[in-house]
Amino acid sequence: MEQNLIRLLKADEIECRVSVIKENGLSLLLYKDARVDQRILDETFGPFGWKRSHQSIEGNLYCTVEIYDKETGEWIAKQDVGTMSYSEKEKGQASDSFKRACFNWGIGRELYTAPFIWIPAGKVSIQSKENRYICNDRFSVSSIEYNDDREISALVVVNDRGQTVYELKEKGAGTTGGRKGKAAGEDGNKAETVQNTAPKNTAGKPQKDSASISKEQMDSLQAELDRTGVSMETVQSRYQIQEPGTMSAELYGRVMSALKRTKSTEAA
Repeated sequence: MEQNLIRLLKADEIECRVSVIKENGLSLLLYKDARVDQRILDETFGPFGWKRSHQSIEGNLYCTVEIYDKETGEWIAKQDVGTMSYSEKEKGQASDSFKRACFNWGIGRELYTAPFIWIPAGKVSIQSKENRYICNDRFSVSSIEYNDDREISALVVVNDRGQTVYELKEKGAGTTGGRKGKAAGEDGNKAETVQNTAPKNTAGKPQKDSASISKEQMDSLQAELDRTGVSMETVQSRYQIQEPGTMSAELYGRVMSALKRTKSTEAA
């Protein structure tokens, strides 16, 4: 396959969603929508260079995204499963499975390198209603930068009044994805090469990762949760983990990397 370059996300392509609300603040998740995936696929491979299909496997809706390999004349496929949406079950699963399949191709993978974003109560409007906490504030990413490893190195989140509520700045920040800057992957910036690692036909039942983390790794994870104040609930919500002890080694590495970049007692 050609060494097609999938660029990093721009600030205005990233959306913020409230994950957990407490009396003393709230946590945010960064995500992309399906329109961003479609736009990047069109930019990278051309509107006729990719296609999607959906398959129902054991009651779950999967999406397969195929990329045309001009060198071999074959379609290369990568697949993932969607999660249920409470509002529109079928549409929600179709969209989610598509976004996950695009993630497997490398679109938006950098979002998992973000630290856990905690905004203290003094910067947001939190109200108590019917024994739960709510917040009607809206948040957006105003600027973002990446390092040479395609990790988020600088990030600014603002509220709907334009006030900065969260800021991350690490040494070596350089590649910009800000609203006024150029996206990584343009004009020589480092971008990821899409590797032909997926099987040509993944429409069948995918293989499950039987790996699980060790007790020592669980202890290390708990130590980072204690240091940062991030709850296990927040980790499970962000990475959609059902049982923390059964996460794969790769996912464990992502979680630990994000926690290590989060300030101590972040959500205390």
